[in-house]
Amino acid sequence: MNRRPLLRALGAAAFMLAGLAAGPVALAAYPDKPVKIVVGFPPGGPLDTHARLLVDQLQRHLGTTVVIDYKPGAGGTIAAHELIKAAPDGYTLLMANTGTMVINPFIYTKTAYDTLRDFTPVARTAQQPLALVTNIDFAPKTFAEFLAYAKANPGKVNYASAGNGGISHLVPEMLEDAVGIKMVHVPYKGSAPAFSDLLAGQVQFMAESIPLVSQYLKAGKVRALAMTGPVRNSAIPDVPTMAEVGVKDFEIVGFYGVLAPPKLPAEVLAKLNDAFRKTLANEDLRTRMVAQGADPAYLDSAQFGAFMKEQLVRWQAAVKKANVKLD
Repeated sequence: MNRRPLLRALGAAAFMLAGLAAGPVALAAYPDKPVKIVVGFPPGGPLDTHARLLVDQLQRHLGTTVVIDYKPGAGGTIAAHELIKAAPDGYTLLMANTGTMVINPFIYTKTAYDTLRDFTPVARTAQQPLALVTNIDFAPKTFAEFLAYAKANPGKVNYASAGNGGISHLVPEMLEDAVGIKMVHVPYKGSAPAFSDLLAGQVQFMAESIPLVSQYLKAGKVRALAMTGPVRNSAIPDVPTMAEVGVKDFEIVGFYGVLAPPKLPAEVLAKLNDAFRKTLANEDLRTRMVAQGADPAYLDSAQFGAFMKEQLVRWQAAVKKANVKLD
């Protein structure tokens, strides 16, 4: 009897079984090298501050180094396209904000992307209102005084933003409509340079995230007139809500979240979900986040995707009203 065919068959079967066994082992190894988080704005801005706050705990729960890579420009669009082109292996992630994910798709024409199609939602990490702030030497000291000044001097108040079409641009546009004033928009490439010029008095007004505002407010370097959340924020407890200063139905809360390239393997997504859930559950981190003015607001992948779907509807209407289009 010729036993060679039988031996070859048994060898082939053993090889296939070994290959099948190796598959889960390879997936279970994720991550076995550093994970990169792309931030689409310059260092020092609120999104960078938030990302850095998460890194220590995230590294602990992922079991690997997490590095931040800056790709500023076009309101986060450059970073978004970097992610779309990245391998769907979990080693390149995007820390994004409201503007990048639910405003930019309606503003940019040549570089547009589909938030729900072109990304894998990983986790929402925070929500936060904005503070309406002025240069400390600007004459108005309250929202009422600011409103009176702006109405008496149309076009003489310059406001900074982190870039055309972002939330820090659209909120003042929405404010103009809500209270009947006219200001001049001065766009920058990120919150950090915009806020620097606010501090220097090159511009008078800005709608900015509370984490960035709070440190300068405590140091007496800016004046906060109001904030856009439904209730006062514990990081800036003396700053009234828009409802308290007489502007009704002007509640605007931005968000931060993490995304991955499309077609991310389910096993990798599950590990990332778990790592971010544990990271956001850390009490020390939550305390520090609240102190900065951001509310820990973890949502898993499915919940975050559903949330962004709702937000896209709201901000599409805001962009249409502001009539903002960029190439």
